[in-house]
Amino acid sequence: MQARIYQLPKTAMQSGKANTNRWVLEFEPEHKREVEPLMGWTASSETQTQVRMWFASQEEAIAFCEREGYMYSVEEPRRREVKPKAYADNFKYGRLGVWTH
Repeated sequence: MQARIYQLPKTAMQSGKANTNRWVLEFEPEHKREVEPLMGWTASSETQTQVRMWFASQEEAIAFCEREGYMYSVEEPRRREVKPKAYADNFKYGRLGVWTH
């Protein structure tokens, strides 16, 4: 069974980084989902895809996969570069953009 280890990104709805320090382990589906003929819903008989495990570090998640014998892939998180800005920069003399009122 293939597992995926990654860190959740910051949500677009908030400026804070709550719950982004934990690592998540999710299992990849082995079979494709099928359309149920009675209701037309997409369904799968796999229950492992509903499992989501949380770990404090990447090493703990990898150790768990190796101990249980799961194949895994690790997705490294993208690092954001925050450029500090000041409100006064909007009114700077050497500003690159055109200033109109």
